[in-house]
Amino acid sequence: MSKHLKALIIDDSRLARKELQHLLSAHPQIMVAGEAESGQQALEWLQQQSADVLFLDIQMPGMDGFELLQQLDRVPQVVFVTAFDQYAIRAFEHNALDYLQKPIEPSDLSRAVERINQQISEAPAKRLTAGDRVFLKDGDDCWFVDVAEIEHMEVDGNYTTVCFAGHRPMLPKTLNHLAERLDESLFFRANRNQLINLKHIKNIEPWVQGIRIELSSGAHIELSRRQTQKFKELMSL
Repeated sequence: MSKHLKALIIDDSRLARKELQHLLSAHPQIMVAGEAESGQQALEWLQQQSADVLFLDIQMPGMDGFELLQQLDRVPQVVFVTAFDQYAIRAFEHNALDYLQKPIEPSDLSRAVERINQQISEAPAKRLTAGDRVFLKDGDDCWFVDVAEIEHMEVDGNYTTVCFAGHRPMLPKTLNHLAERLDESLFFRANRNQLINLKHIKNIEPWVQGIRIELSSGAHIELSRRQTQKFKELMSL
């Protein structure tokens, strides 16, 4: 791979950051673009710059590694680097590319770098259409759902609630992240906090500064003035 990949190392231990940077020097395709000693510092860095991959510690003062990922609208590839093994299952629920346990073995890091190269060199994942099915998990409950069944999604703190057939599982992903995975001709961003399935619109009525949409479940979604205009342009002949 000729392209250099920008990496951000996030760890509250200065020595751990320096050791990882030293190990990465054996992999010239990975360029360490920055370091952060806390989740908050990493969040501020990522609001100003971009990274292709995060080498992310989990246990840190204040915002931990999982909480940081929930704050990001666009999540780079993630390799967790931690002294503990009990977070492995949760890490892969966050779509981690790899999970390295300290002290890092060079062979394990080489494996992770190979996975990074493979993942980033692949074509972007296609958007999910009405005919696709998705796996959803919330605690011990699991569903295999047709995308067409999803009525709407809405922000709930650091989570997103997915509404379908009377169910409301909460996913540890941002609404922006989920919107990027869905077909734009099927799902519409009604406002900052809600995404609706156009096939589930039952009724439309004027509302304050825009319009209000009634969905098949009876839920009402208000569109801002700006999104009302976009909605009219999208749905008009």
